[in-house]
Amino acid sequence: MSDANVARLEHVNLTVPDAKATAAMLCRLFGWHVRWEGPALGNGHTVHVGNQVSYLAVFTPPAEPNAASFDKMRTGHLNHVGVVVDDLDATEARVKAEGHEPYSHDDYEPGRRFYFKDENGIEFEVVSYGR
Repeated sequence: MSDANVARLEHVNLTVPDAKATAAMLCRLFGWHVRWEGPALGNGHTVHVGNQVSYLAVFTPPAEPNAASFDKMRTGHLNHVGVVVDDLDATEARVKAEGHEPYSHDDYEPGRRFYFKDENGIEFEVVSYGR
């Protein structure tokens, strides 16, 4: 199959209590920008944050969303969101400055990585392929 026929991931949609606050945090951590913001499903609010190629749609429903349990063994559940960065150490410093605790540091092919959970309980894997 040629690259022209290969699908690419455009976005992932996450439900959070405060879309604007989560989007701002993601911009600070990853150097992203708000691509679009506006009304969404059922009088909710969505912020699209990312780069020119892909983004996270961060959605807040009109009523307080139910908190999800974090269970990686449950099917149909988000395990984590993987983000590639050029400078892993600088990104980790920003993650710590935001009050999040990095964990599960590892260095194996094809890159170095760590994980953290944000204030919404969403786990992020941050990886760098530059050695």
